[in-house]
Amino acid sequence: MNKILRVGCAEVLFLGCAAGALTQTSGKSVHKLTDSKSVANETASNDVRAVNSNVPQEFVIGNGDVLAINVWKESEISRVVSVLSDGRISLPLVGEIRAGGRTPRQLESEITAKLRNYVSEPEVTVIVQEIKSQKFNVLGMVMRPGSYPLTKPMTVLDAIALAGGFRDFAKQKSIYVLRVSTDGTTSQIPFNYKDAIKGKHPEQNVQLEPRDTVYVP
Repeated sequence: MNKILRVGCAEVLFLGCAAGALTQTSGKSVHKLTDSKSVANETASNDVRAVNSNVPQEFVIGNGDVLAINVWKESEISRVVSVLSDGRISLPLVGEIRAGGRTPRQLESEITAKLRNYVSEPEVTVIVQEIKSQKFNVLGMVMRPGSYPLTKPMTVLDAIALAGGFRDFAKQKSIYVLRVSTDGTTSQIPFNYKDAIKGKHPEQNVQLEPRDTVYVP
């Protein structure tokens, strides 16, 4: 009889523990559902920081760049805009504002100042989603030819590394940079890779400018 009672107690104890565990698990599920919006908001904030970290603070916005203007808790004002050919963008309540020639931080400050007349303590974030104003090209016998954003100082060596290095039979001594000046004229800057990696002729490893093309024959 005692054994039966002990088994019964064990069964009761087991059922009680199982019920408690189920209640605790359910509580956790409810807690997770309740906090889902907070998690989503935190994830979105992390994503914003990640995008911003890809563009240096000193980056200067140019014509054609695509910007995401986020105003905290003001979805009707927040939007994605392209910088027009005159360097301006347009936002609700703000109107037209010059973005070209400014850094994202400078643009944030001006939009914030203009919104204070309409929004209490506005929090503005400017994200450079796509860079179209400052790019350079790497063409020819490289692993990844194409157009690349010029978001930070970059030399010819940097460009070749970014393009994945040389393909077989690339003429590493006959590389050149094709540069287009503001008046439309072009010039060629020779670059000898073999010399560069030996520290010779460092003047050939020029810092690239927007619209430069590094060509590897």
